Amino acid sequence: MENKILIETSARHIHLTAEAVEILYGKGAELIVKKMLSQPGQFACAEKLTVVGPKGSLKASILGPTRNASQVEISLTDARAIGVSAPIRESGDIKGSGACKLVNSDTGAEYELTEGVIAAKRHIHMTTADAAEFGLEDKQIVSVKIASEGRETIFGDVVV
Repeated sequence: MENKILIETSARHIHLTAEAVEILYGKGAELIVKKMLSQPGQFACAEKLTVVGPKGSLKASILGPTRNASQVEISLTDARAIGVSAPIRESGDIKGSGACKLVNSDTGAEYELTEGVIAAKRHIHMTTADAAEFGLEDKQIVSVKIASEGRETIFGDVVV
């Protein structure tokens, strides 16, 4: 099969609930759209937060819109560096995942996450129509071959 899809990387980022936005940025605060993302309705925010673990901290961007649960998506290397647990999970699957503190460096406001730190499982975002065209279904596990000169690779365990 020779179907082609756009491959993107996802840097460390944070998803927040409306409650967390108010705690970190003040009553009535709303996330500021900095740039729309390729995933429809999703955007990078102007705001950033510091993710704090027992061994260190790092800055991360916020993605909007707000969600039903707050979560932090970081790499396994980031998790090790700041001393937090980050199981490999699909976005939204946060039960029993790692904990951290989120800090607004401008105001000092803090938000404690008792769970919600994950390393995102490799995944493909596609519309139902695109999935049908590729002969794929939601939650199907596939392999993705990246064909590039001198750096070809195959990613396994990719969730559609």
